[in-house]
Amino acid sequence: MFFQRRCKITFIAHGATIYSDEYRFSNCENYPPLTEAGEEEIEKICQFLIKRSVKNDKIYSSCGTRAVESAEIIAKIYKTNVEILDDLKPRLCGNWNNMTLNQLMKQQPDNLLKLIEHPDERVCENSESLKEFVERVGKSIDKIIKENMGNRIIIVTYPDVIQAAIIAALKLPEDKLCNFFIKTGSATQISYYETLNSLKYCGYVPIY
Repeated sequence: MFFQRRCKITFIAHGATIYSDEYRFSNCENYPPLTEAGEEEIEKICQFLIKRSVKNDKIYSSCGTRAVESAEIIAKIYKTNVEILDDLKPRLCGNWNNMTLNQLMKQQPDNLLKLIEHPDERVCENSESLKEFVERVGKSIDKIIKENMGNRIIIVTYPDVIQAAIIAALKLPEDKLCNFFIKTGSATQISYYETLNSLKYCGYVPIY
């Protein structure tokens, strides 16, 4: 049927780390862990999930330490295990790995602008174009949906992965990705239907 829901996904952005506080690009999976502030963000998300009675059939997590730590905190309220997704990784940043946004603004302003304005281009060696990134995330989400038809699931992942998931779901141009601000410790929900997808809320940060 036209409005038959295939899957409802609540995306949770992992809690803050020393890298997210510095706006630092990172491909690293085993570092850094959550900071104390990051743990507090996820605890607030847990309270949000409880108060909104967010139903859940399965919890997935990207494979990075910061995502897994966040997912394991959330899993406690559902008394369930976390399934790790090895292929749901942040955008490959190549030679920009470990550089901060401020450093790039000073050293490579033209390439930083190209990052958004030219989604088909790779801005540095061993990186991933914006188009490639969105396509990769979209394929990963489609695979998860097919394995969870009719289910309500939680995916704990990186802010840029959530941005890409929104772009893929709404079939928007890749250069609109940065129009969606996703903070650490925030919640975004998308309902996937047979013929359309609906963004229920985006980048919500609990204030309690």
